[in-house]
Amino acid sequence: MVLLMASDLQRRKVSVVFGAMDANGDGYLDETDFRALTARWVSLRGGDEELLSGVMMGWWATLHAIAGQSRVTIDNVLSIVDALPKTPEAVTDTADAMFAAVDENHDDYISRSEYQTMITAWLGHEGVTDFAALDSDGDGRLSREEFARLWLEFWAGDDPDAAGTYVFGPV
Repeated sequence: MVLLMASDLQRRKVSVVFGAMDANGDGYLDETDFRALTARWVSLRGGDEELLSGVMMGWWATLHAIAGQSRVTIDNVLSIVDALPKTPEAVTDTADAMFAAVDENHDDYISRSEYQTMITAWLGHEGVTDFAALDSDGDGRLSREEFARLWLEFWAGDDPDAAGTYVFGPV
């Protein structure tokens, strides 16, 4: 039995993403869920299917390897989240890969519309996010550094006041 240390906030954040990714609603993530996420994203954005597939399927491979089974539970994901504050570079590495996937026009910034495409792909519907609150310097776009900070706050953070807590919308 794995003893989880995830806070209520962390569980709520991960539950939002987990539930959205669980395409068939069976309470588990498996390879087909990640393929469905990739297909949603490609259908919204078109274009670089290889890049999007590489990012999503890379995450599946990591979850699969860590969980050691073909179906991943929310508790498996939370056990990974528990370890992330000790290895922030793991989060920022995935943030960098995600940034490259989201930055559709390759201008090294994420615009509001590019961000909304990511949210719609991940959640499977047009989620509500406060882009202005995420945009710490108020320039109307997210730099690679801003995005990495937000990603770290979401996946490894436990601060309800941190902007990154709301990367995927309300929790």
